[in-house]
Amino acid sequence: MKAWKHLCTITRHRLLVMKYCFRIGLYWQGLTHDLSKYAPTEFLPGCRYYQGYRSPNNAEREDKGYSSAWLHHKGRNKHHYEYWIDYSLETGKELAGMKMPVNYVAEMMMDRIAASRIYQGRAYNQHHPLAYYEQGRDAYVIHKDTRALLEYLLHMLSEQGEAATLSYIRQNLVRKKDYPNLQKKRGK
Repeated sequence: MKAWKHLCTITRHRLLVMKYCFRIGLYWQGLTHDLSKYAPTEFLPGCRYYQGYRSPNNAEREDKGYSSAWLHHKGRNKHHYEYWIDYSLETGKELAGMKMPVNYVAEMMMDRIAASRIYQGRAYNQHHPLAYYEQGRDAYVIHKDTRALLEYLLHMLSEQGEAATLSYIRQNLVRKKDYPNLQKKRGK
């Protein structure tokens, strides 16, 4: 039964991300989003640790001290900022986040919205993705420009809603394929 529920959850999530990606013009990324979740390396632990209200990766991490499914997943899916962590060229800094291409930042936003919708269910509101991000934000190893863009988009979603945020992403990230000048937008 847990296997069926896990399959339904990851499929609902994938379809929701696909819908959002299509709305912003990321058709290929929408079609291929999270396909690795169906690989045995990710799917079997997902079934075993399925709870329905949060990612099974957290339960696996609590049980084993790490999540084999997550390690596999983040290494194959470019919409996760963890995919972009590499050795730093700065003295005294071992690891650093690399600047993510904007199409993957856009997909990451669609992923965060969809995951919040799936796990919050009827309780979901436009503030959940930002609240979830803020719970762990200080521990994230993420490039400063990627962090700034992600936070800008999460705040936009929280303050202006989904329609305005998706429209902004389509017009200013997906079509232009470059980071917007957020300093100028904030009036700095």
